[in-house]
Formats: sequence, structure tokens, C-alpha cells
Amino acid sequence: MEKAIKRYMPIFILPTFCAFILGFIVPFLMGIWLSFCKFTTVTDARFVGFSNYVDALKDTVFRHSFWYTALFAIVSLIMINVFAFLLALALTQKMKGTNLFRTIFFMPNLIGGIVLGYIWQLIFNGVLASFGTALGLNEWYGFWGLIILVSWQQIGYMMIIYIAGLQSIPGDVMEAAQIDGASGIQRLFKVTIPMMMPSITICMFLSITNGFKLFDQNLSLTAGEPSKMSEMMALNIFNTFYGRTGWEGVGQAKAVLFFILVVGIGMIQLRATRSKEVQQ
Repeated sequence: MEKAIKRYMPIFILPTFCAFILGFIVPFLMGIWLSFCKFTTVTDARFVGFSNYVDALKDTVFRHSFWYTALFAIVSLIMINVFAFLLALALTQKMKGTNLFRTIFFMPNLIGGIVLGYIWQLIFNGVLASFGTALGLNEWYGFWGLIILVSWQQIGYMMIIYIAGLQSIPGDVMEAAQIDGASGIQRLFKVTIPMMMPSITICMFLSITNGFKLFDQNLSLTAGEPSKMSEMMALNIFNTFYGRTGWEGVGQAKAVLFFILVVGIGMIQLRATRSKEVQQ
């Protein structure tokens, strides 16, 4: 059986490999090439060197969107993981209705980002209208609106991962720590958190990458903001490519820079995780 599998393996792998090449590798390489070109369609691309990258870095709105996105990713990382971890601790205690509460907290993650953005836009504008202002009149209203929206959407998802991590901790380890006289706080920081590092690493990676890649919620929640100061990087790239005539190449250059940034963050987190595993 094993010999037959090895013999016919290329036949089964080849279609998927071809689809991967055509659907990912070819567009990816074309995107990198187009970032060095001036074009309106892929057939009339004209090589212009690094001028697109120079224009992208000169764009003050793009530079602002980078710092705006970085701040958002850090704040959302802290808020989502702290509240998700606390909810996971609460919902792994012996209490009635834990399964119901887990379902309720997870349900916002099932709603599309565009729908959530417009719903929360109505809520925030309704509240801000009583103070004579609106969500689109201040970039920091949009910032904290996005923090609340994304936290509300993703806390339940991260909570499930933390619950899985908590349930994987052997009960005898916790009992041994309690018998040795460790208080609840000591058990939390000396036993629970160290043994949950794989779950914490996963949640932190998902939170930081989702924070940098956020698009649909930003598009719908802050729609109509005149100053464009609530644009995060993904939305800025979209508006550059589709909203500014003659800037298609600059938008593509921004996309390549964005890709390098996200991959760099992922590699740093992966390296940090491996170093912790080696130390342990």
C-alpha cells in the first residue's frame, strides 16, 4: 500500500501544485514586477525603476497610515488578549451555563466585517450625535471605534483558543501547586501562564497580523471621513490603487512594502517563539 501511495503521489499532487502556481506564485511575481512599472492594465506596463517606491514613501497619508496601523495593532493586541484570557479563566470554572456563554461570546466572530462596520457606525454616530459630533470628524474617534469593534469581534475567537490551552493543563500539576501552598495569583503566573505559552503565542500572532491586515471593518466604519486620517495601511493601498488615477504602480509598490512588513512581523514572532522553546 505504501509503495502504491508513493508511486501515484505525483498524480494527486500535480493538480493542486499547478493551481497553487497559477493562483498564487504567478500573480505574486507579477505584482512585484508591476510595482516597478507605470501601468493602467497589466498589458501596458512600462518599467520605471524605483520611482513608485519613492512616491509611496513620500506620501504623507501612507506614512501616517503606517503609524496609525502600528498603534492600532499594539492596542488591539493587548485588549483582545487580556479580555479573552480573563473570559477563558472565568468560563473554565465550575459554573452553570458556561457552554451558553462561550457560544454567545464567539458569535460576533461569525458576522462579516463589512456588516459589523456599518452596524457599529450607526451605534457610534448615534452616541456622538448627542455631543454634536460624528465618527468621521476625528481620526481618534475612528481609532477607538475600530478598537471596540475588533475587540468585540475577536475576543470570543481568542477565548476559545485560551480555553483549549487551559483545559490541556494537567489537573495534578495544579493540585500539586495548591498542596505546596501556592496562592491563586502564584498558580496563575508560575503554572498556568507558562504552561499556556503555545496558546498565548498563537493568539498574539493572530492578533498582531489581523491588526495590520484589517481592511473591511476600516472601510465600512470610517467611510466618508474627509481627511483620510483614519485609513489603515490596507485601506490606504486600496484607495491608492483604485481611487487615484495614474497611481496604480504606486499602489502596487505600497502593497509590496505592506507584504514585507507583515512577513517581517511573522518571522520575528516565529523566531521569538523558537528561542523561548529552546530556553525551556
